[in-house]
Amino acid sequence: MKAKSLDKKFDENQSDILDEFDLSTVKRPNQTQKRVNVDFPTWMIDSLNAEASRLGVTRQSIVKVWLAERLEHSIFNKSSNRTQ
Repeated sequence: MKAKSLDKKFDENQSDILDEFDLSTVKRPNQTQKRVNVDFPTWMIDSLNAEASRLGVTRQSIVKVWLAERLEHSIFNKSSNRTQ
């Protein structure tokens, strides 16, 4: 399908344009998974388990979210310090 045809189909809401793509090969940049092992003290595991239980999510989810937040915060602070 040509780009103009796809644009027209999208603009006219003729149907779901995702049907036109092969999504089986789609990859998100910088989102591939890599397994790592981290050792935590028992008190930290207990605290993570309690917080995960309180929120109704897995311990792994808590760790991922908190690490992502911290890394984003660090990256933001580094970039804002450079512009000053």
